[in-house]
Amino acid sequence: MPKGHFESAGASIEYGAAGCLFPVGDLDATVLQYRDAQLALDDVDGSDVIVVAPTSLATSYFLTQHALTAIPVDSLSTAVQTRLANELDDPVDTFEFIQIGKWNSTSANHSLAEFTDA
Repeated sequence: MPKGHFESAGASIEYGAAGCLFPVGDLDATVLQYRDAQLALDDVDGSDVIVVAPTSLATSYFLTQHALTAIPVDSLSTAVQTRLANELDDPVDTFEFIQIGKWNSTSANHSLAEFTDA
């Protein structure tokens, strides 16, 4: 399973500058979460994704606890797109999604019995 677009993102926007995206439930846009977000993000190249990046330990914690969310850029209102565009080097409409949160990673299922010899 891919690690997500944090390593290959086309752009990132700092959490504070992305305040217009929170809470995502209040957005007048298409908001995909959990598995739907993962599937949508699997289908695009990382360079087409803007990730919301933490600016402190508190925002890092918030973002890692936030459900993986993918928001199609073209579903955002013009006002929100304009606010985001002011924070980016490239035009906002050159991106497909905004990603909030991290991919669920697969890891080996370990039994506590494995650690009895430690």
